Amino acid sequence: MTSESTKQNLSAAYELLKQWTDIGEADSFEELGPAAVYKTSVVLWLMLFQRLNPKASLRDAVLHFVETAPNELKTNKRLREGSLSTKSSSYSDARHRLSLKAALWFEERVSSSIVNSTAPSFNGQRVFLVDGTTFTLAPVAELQEKYPPASNQHGQGVWPIAYVVLAHELSSGAALPPAIGAMYGQDAVSETRLAQSVMKQLPPRSILMADAGYGIFSTAYHANLNGHDFVLRLKKDRFTRIRKSAELVSSTATSKSYRVQWSPSAKERATNPDLPQDCIISSMIHELKIGEENLYLAENLGASPKQLRDLYWKRNDIEVDIRNIKLVIGTEEIRARSNEMFLKEFALSMVAYNLTTQLRREAAKISKCGPRELSFTGVWSVYRHLLQGIEVSDPSQWTERLDRALWYASQQKLPKRPGRSYPREAYARRPKTTHFQKRKKPDEPKQSQEPTSK
Repeated sequence: MTSESTKQNLSAAYELLKQWTDIGEADSFEELGPAAVYKTSVVLWLMLFQRLNPKASLRDAVLHFVETAPNELKTNKRLREGSLSTKSSSYSDARHRLSLKAALWFEERVSSSIVNSTAPSFNGQRVFLVDGTTFTLAPVAELQEKYPPASNQHGQGVWPIAYVVLAHELSSGAALPPAIGAMYGQDAVSETRLAQSVMKQLPPRSILMADAGYGIFSTAYHANLNGHDFVLRLKKDRFTRIRKSAELVSSTATSKSYRVQWSPSAKERATNPDLPQDCIISSMIHELKIGEENLYLAENLGASPKQLRDLYWKRNDIEVDIRNIKLVIGTEEIRARSNEMFLKEFALSMVAYNLTTQLRREAAKISKCGPRELSFTGVWSVYRHLLQGIEVSDPSQWTERLDRALWYASQQKLPKRPGRSYPREAYARRPKTTHFQKRKKPDEPKQSQEPTSK
């Protein structure tokens, strides 16, 4: 089925997957008796099963565990004899008992293991793509207080809105634990503030790359403060203001580069009172011609315009990744009714995303293509059907199942459609008057006009 070199890739992937998914030490977070059924490691895996299967109920997870539990977990007599109740109440209690610390540990363990298993992607430095998005949560009082809904002249809505900022490592595609805050209300936090929390998680001397929403002085300043470099897109008006005090270094038909001592504007100082009075950043700003449009960048890498153009082009990857997290993994559909449970569910969603992404990366080696040339949805389906039970199966089945999973995943190639372009568009909502239209009843049949018989 596979060549010797492919077998070696499978063996390497096997060792990596064991590293990513070995969470037996999670049981140290909670002291339970030797006969306990729902240990911390078991609860984490069953919650991961639910995140890989967004429509799976608690009972589905329990049945999955009963059917796939290996002998080493059958210290409980009822589980060993097959008489353990398949009702979901005990598992539900265990989910609530699970500490948030254990879920976040699992999330960080998987992401850091994956990042560390890949080589840096730009001149010996790791590049992290940063972007933000929002999630709509269950309309319950606790979440409405923590993440206030949007409001307008007619009052406040009912759906809590959480602001989430993510950082994806360019080489591996792995997502670090995100920063989460409120988008509205008195405790609202901006995406740039959340990005500052994300920066603290990055490995030393990383490169932060972000879109124009983050292209402000405070982002660059805090990147430097945390020991990182930056590549930030600038809005045209901000670039024009900074250029006034810049020195032209080079100019070609497609690029202009300037050296600048970047300092915050009066408005930026007002909105960021934590900035020191004398803070200045030595950086380069660039105006790059791409087709009919201009791209404005600020950076401190000392890279050439071509290198910057090629590097920044990859920033769009995170937008596709966020779509996969929200729609494919189903994170947009989390309906936890407490903030702690929401954070635990979100952490396990990120684990599901990271494991799927890495299966795609290993499958791409077999298919001899780039990871993003394989369908994320297709690889996700392969993971769900072939590998999600592997954590509680006989270890001797690992290699065989991983072999099949990688083979099927390597076949999930996206079609190549040259010449097609999908520019970003904003689709208007349909008028509210059509949201809850009732089905129209058919008109009553007209009485027959035929003459009656005499």
